[in-house]
Amino acid sequence: MPENSPLSPAPITAEQFAAQTAAILGSVGQVIDGKPDAVRSALVCLLAEGHLLIEDVPGVGKTMLAKALAATIDATVRRIQFTPDLLPGDVTGVSVYNPVEREFEFKPGAVFAHIVIADEINRSSPKTQSALLEAMEEGQVTVDGATHPLPSPFLVVATQNPLEMEGTYALPEAQRDRFMMRISMGYPDAAAEALMIRQRDVVNPLAGVTAVTDASAVSGLIAWARSVHVAPAIEEYTVALAHATRADPSLHLGASPRATLQLIRAAKVWAALDGRDFVIPDDVTALVIPVFAHRLLPARGAHRAGAQPVESALRQIAERVRVPVAVRS
Repeated sequence: MPENSPLSPAPITAEQFAAQTAAILGSVGQVIDGKPDAVRSALVCLLAEGHLLIEDVPGVGKTMLAKALAATIDATVRRIQFTPDLLPGDVTGVSVYNPVEREFEFKPGAVFAHIVIADEINRSSPKTQSALLEAMEEGQVTVDGATHPLPSPFLVVATQNPLEMEGTYALPEAQRDRFMMRISMGYPDAAAEALMIRQRDVVNPLAGVTAVTDASAVSGLIAWARSVHVAPAIEEYTVALAHATRADPSLHLGASPRATLQLIRAAKVWAALDGRDFVIPDDVTALVIPVFAHRLLPARGAHRAGAQPVESALRQIAERVRVPVAVRS
């Protein structure tokens, strides 16, 4: 299948989906020690056609996770180090005059890859950050009036350091809303860290990663996940959660309609990874915080209630919104 063509993979079975996703999770898990939840979240974003924001301290494997996922699915990967002097054209590409042909020709930027690592995205100016908006939402970039499609599948994995604020630019709400999920890797446990010391002192773990599938097969996984059934009661439950964030007095900014849609898409993949072709309420509630939290803003003074007012508000919302007891097709 051509890289830029619409998704038209051959249909796969539930057993094939389970086998291929298990192989991907196992391969990436060999590189990212002791972080199965982070690996699963990255795969969910890839198969739900979303993007991932990893917010954590340096050195916990944020970039390694993206590189391992790319190597496992035999996909192209580009890493963009976001710095204050990075220009939008460095990301999207520019038109360059060709004196031989006497016309301008497009030179693709670093965003033209299956997996793009936007390292320390909050260190570049808002103008450069905005260069990713069209790419993340529509899978294309427009330069000098010409539209250029991006490879498919397409995943942006952005990282940012939550502690070192000097010389950084906070991501605007529109940018954060483009990310399907925000996660934190966290420190490894003692056993995983000791194993990392023994193994990585000898060889780079990425060197041992072999592809277990390819980009075309991933398109088939995406198509299968799209077909997972969502009952009307589950849709209503998801909408009720989103509306509750907009009415909560402890939140200044609630979840957008895009957030509601992305929660459903993520829940479909979450269900599929558990071997089901239908979504249950637990799939939705398990993803409420990683999908909603980074899009919301606490009300003034809400920080007094706790260190994580948004997460706390979401937990309370999940407890009080009525969960569908029986779902009928």
